[in-house]
Amino acid sequence: MPFSLRADLRSFTVTLLLGLAAANLCIWLKTPLPWMIGPLFATAAARLANVDLVCPVQVREAGQWAIGTALGLYFTPLVLQVLASYVGFIALGVAFALMLGLACGWLLHRLSGVDQTTAFFAMAVGGASEMAAQGERHGAAVDRVAAAHSLRIMMVVAIIPFGFQFWGVHGLDPFVPGARVVDYGGLAALIAMTSVGALGLKRLNWPNAWVIGPLAIAIVLTAFRINLSALPEWMVHVGQLFIGISLGTRFTPEFLHTAPRYLASVGLCGLAALLLAAGFGFGLSWLSGIHPATAILATSPGGIAEMSLTAKTLQLGVPIVTAFHVTRMAVLVMAIGPLFRSIKYFRRRMKRG
Repeated sequence: MPFSLRADLRSFTVTLLLGLAAANLCIWLKTPLPWMIGPLFATAAARLANVDLVCPVQVREAGQWAIGTALGLYFTPLVLQVLASYVGFIALGVAFALMLGLACGWLLHRLSGVDQTTAFFAMAVGGASEMAAQGERHGAAVDRVAAAHSLRIMMVVAIIPFGFQFWGVHGLDPFVPGARVVDYGGLAALIAMTSVGALGLKRLNWPNAWVIGPLAIAIVLTAFRINLSALPEWMVHVGQLFIGISLGTRFTPEFLHTAPRYLASVGLCGLAALLLAAGFGFGLSWLSGIHPATAILATSPGGIAEMSLTAKTLQLGVPIVTAFHVTRMAVLVMAIGPLFRSIKYFRRRMKRG
């Protein structure tokens, strides 16, 4: 939403202040990911109470840029060598994500009675905007697809970090960023180069362009040992804040009135997806030697920014989690349409037969 009216600026100022207050409260309470979880839950609660809050798309993109750039700085030559040994496990994780989406889509259809097309795209383990757009193309109910993904991300962000805090898992990451010192001249060059990468992908209509573009540029620079600058910690915090308020403001007063049976079914399916993904993560850990917490984050049904950010904050295999989620997102965006058409074709054949 662009700044078109003075009212937009006032509403955004209120949104930002609420997010900052919630972040500081979470810091005081010592919650995990305070700069994202606090703003997310505070703005979501306020929006459900019909408070006029807005988060322009540029703010969300700025948050994605900060996270994408910070993650890319971990991909040193040594890390890339380690990741090369995990290619088969990453492919296995992608296959699991596709099967998980199919299983949860079937379950949502059975529990809620929603049509199969909407259920399929609502439970596909991808980004909300991409799945809503793909669903609309194939005749799904876009509002219900978007509602399902918003609720799923909310559940993942709430359950996994708090679960890890209870588990006492953090600080196990052997990987460190290539650039560890802030150099403001280098930082300016890094900002310019990564922003060009984001704008280039956005022109090509790539999903998550403001995560993937900066991530790709930062990976290339780090892989070639061009360590321009680390990101100041305050930039990473602001990025988390922006992502938190952008997720929270998706919720509207109408959200609670969106077919209670459907939302309850989405919640049950989301919980089932989390449990199944956690079980798969444990199995993958046993096969690959990846730490169980890292494997669970890598295979969880969350988004790139949220799960990679959790890995960064808790220091749990940042490049591994990022590689799993980026690969899954790329494959899913390319494969979800053909997969849906194939399933639809086989259903028609079975009915005729």
